[in-house]
Amino acid sequence: MSAQFNDSFSTFTHQFAAAAARANRLALENAETVFGVQLKTFEKNIDATAAFFGELVETHDLEAYKTLWPKGLQVAKDNTERLVAAGQEVFGLTLKTSEALGQLAKSQFETATESVQASVAKATKPAKAK
Repeated sequence: MSAQFNDSFSTFTHQFAAAAARANRLALENAETVFGVQLKTFEKNIDATAAFFGELVETHDLEAYKTLWPKGLQVAKDNTERLVAAGQEVFGLTLKTSEALGQLAKSQFETATESVQASVAKATKPAKAK
């Protein structure tokens, strides 16, 4: 009986470790992708803002400042749109990762349930034979 318990415990421990490793890999891949998306967005926003400030510094007369005002507003609008798009992409990626983690947990529960049911059926079979 002890050997049966040890074998079952060993199997469950192995399955749990494998599931934990897969969950960690999924979470790490998600974090890497999210970081990449945010870094690209930050880089594009910095480039656009730096280009605008470069033009602003080179301007010396009042009329040129008047023409730069709408351009500055456009840069701010574009930066905001990029941030919102990146946020939506990050949300979508995180949602997909959460679904994958949920499926992983569901499959682990199903496997454990099947294993327990098989053990119970095996244990009750000799009792039914008597």
